[in-house]
Amino acid sequence: MMNKKGFSFAVLSLLIVLFSLCGVVYADGDWKIATVVKESSDPWFIRMEEGVREFAETTGNNAFQKGPAAYDSAQQIQIIEELIAQDIDAICVVPIDPDACETVLKKAMDNGIVVITHESPSQKNCDFNIEAFDNIGYGAYMMDELAKVMGEEGEYVTMVGFLTSASQNEWADAAVARQKEKYPEMTLIEVERVETEDSMEIAYEKAKELLKTYPNLKGFLGTSSYDAPGAGKAISELGLIGKVYSVGTSVTSCAADQLAEGSTQAVLCWDPAIAGYAMNELAVMVLEGRKDDITTGLDLGLKGFESITANGKYLNGDGWIVINKENMYDYDF
Repeated sequence: MMNKKGFSFAVLSLLIVLFSLCGVVYADGDWKIATVVKESSDPWFIRMEEGVREFAETTGNNAFQKGPAAYDSAQQIQIIEELIAQDIDAICVVPIDPDACETVLKKAMDNGIVVITHESPSQKNCDFNIEAFDNIGYGAYMMDELAKVMGEEGEYVTMVGFLTSASQNEWADAAVARQKEKYPEMTLIEVERVETEDSMEIAYEKAKELLKTYPNLKGFLGTSSYDAPGAGKAISELGLIGKVYSVGTSVTSCAADQLAEGSTQAVLCWDPAIAGYAMNELAVMVLEGRKDDITTGLDLGLKGFESITANGKYLNGDGWIVINKENMYDYDF
């Protein structure tokens, strides 16, 4: 699936055995753990479900994934409410709107349910939030990639799935800060943040509109998995390949066409399957009374999470990937 530097579920069981021999204890029991994602049909979260299923198969726990049929925070909250009413031990959540989820997550915790979140670095009502990396470093690196293809000059714009998406906005903020610090010949246009609603079509339409409104626009930096390829689609349609550039968070399954034709130069990501597995592993550690073991240096035995950094209940790994035309088929998700 991935190259030898990446992650392969074909070897995950072997890795778990090896790390167990080195002293890492993996859960084996009957905990009931639900992972609630932003949207059930998004390729990103389909990939995450592979990690959740692998966790269930490897550990014997009853781990499963649910999500709304559309990017709708109210629907996501309703799913969490329904899970609270069931005999559930832990909920792992990737919130659409972290602030809107605070009340329902507090309710879960008040009911004795362990709560682990992801892509929500300031979530208050959780036992732990885990990120694949430091958000500021990731956003800065995205800007480095965009600056490289833009020749470190010209106008650019940032895109996010939702203005309420905490991690995505942190990445965009960090990218802009990096540009101001390191690339003085680049300029953020007056439309600082474009909301695409995690939709390829909306990203495409808004990018096309921006390219017509701002004829000197030279770069798109996207944070949702559909932003960079959506912008790439507009770049291609308007005959601007090689003149306008697109970089951002995405995966091969979303961006392959744009990477292949050169309308998107690079996409960055982490493996959501590993993140799904990591959330569930943390949930079991809390359930088993090993919360105090979740500190800086903890090795979860997963690529990118070999030595986590902890700031209280906020955890970071070190697991981003850069995908381009040359290596995209090494990352077939």
